[in-house]
Amino acid sequence: MLEILLLASLTLVIALILTPLVIKMSIRIKATDEPNYRKAHVTPTPTLGGIAIFLSFLGGLLILQPSSDFHLPVIIGATIIILLGIFDDLYNLSPKAKLVGQIAAAFIVVSWGGLQIEFINLPFGGQIGFGFLSSIVTIVWIIAITNAINLIDGLDGLAAGVSAIALFTIAGMAVLTGQVYVATMALVLFFSIMGFLRYNFNPAKIFMGDTGALFLGFMISVLAILGFKNITIVSFVIPIFILGVPISDTIIAIIRRRVNNKPMSSPDSSHLHHRLMQSGFTHKQTVLFIYSLSIMFSVAAIFFSMTTLWGSIIIMGVTLLAIEVLIENLGLINNDFKPLTNLVKNIRQSIKSN
Repeated sequence: MLEILLLASLTLVIALILTPLVIKMSIRIKATDEPNYRKAHVTPTPTLGGIAIFLSFLGGLLILQPSSDFHLPVIIGATIIILLGIFDDLYNLSPKAKLVGQIAAAFIVVSWGGLQIEFINLPFGGQIGFGFLSSIVTIVWIIAITNAINLIDGLDGLAAGVSAIALFTIAGMAVLTGQVYVATMALVLFFSIMGFLRYNFNPAKIFMGDTGALFLGFMISVLAILGFKNITIVSFVIPIFILGVPISDTIIAIIRRRVNNKPMSSPDSSHLHHRLMQSGFTHKQTVLFIYSLSIMFSVAAIFFSMTTLWGSIIIMGVTLLAIEVLIENLGLINNDFKPLTNLVKNIRQSIKSN
């Protein structure tokens, strides 16, 4: 495994070399992200950085040559996602067009590769089998995580760093369970991101764009299924915890738009990173704070894999409580949505009156 780690780290060098070239290419073809009221940057910034991550990733695969029955379908699906992202960054595709492309990529790994979430074992005995819905459940998972990573790509280095933390955690847990293919793929992608992050951290010289965000989301969703698909429901929560930040932010955004009667596809400035900056955090402080949250989620995932059922329930309860505190203090739904705060106030008033 040490040899794999050392060889995978060469991908970092490839990314460090390729990213400046992609910056020059993006400027030459005028593929830049223009600032607006929803964005933190104030000058046009080269995009298409996902190309550097993808090419570095392919370079790492050529060096390590991982083998699996899933490998070719995964690479073809990832290539479709990359092309989809490039067209979106250059021509601003409609949400429907992007969804069709994501379904196509997911369909390839599910139908050709045979990648499916077929069942979940229940902690108290028994099993939930998805049957003919297995393919649909798997495709929905892939699309959901793909878009969740894309949604948090709002600050310099944010999506890249959160993805790197998730991939490193997946790699570590894959090593512990002897899944060499998953560990290799995750490590190669991790080092590709770290090389790119050198130019993407604040102040960013290049953005990954939808090209990178969709690619990372797709790969993380697939590797999570490969690593955890046939284990108990308590352990199945592990990939959800590892991806806790993007999943939570996506679910909160859906609830927020529903509560505030806004269309599901409408963008807003109330995501976690927006609200942190509005509350007084600097750009870097916001990104580092969310990195810390991601690490906490990953640590919780590791504890999930080692603790008892009741320990897992406690960890889940504490995590959900922490998320609710964040939601209410930052106004992630709206400033009036404070059920926990109101409950505590009512309890205090009840105690005082008695």
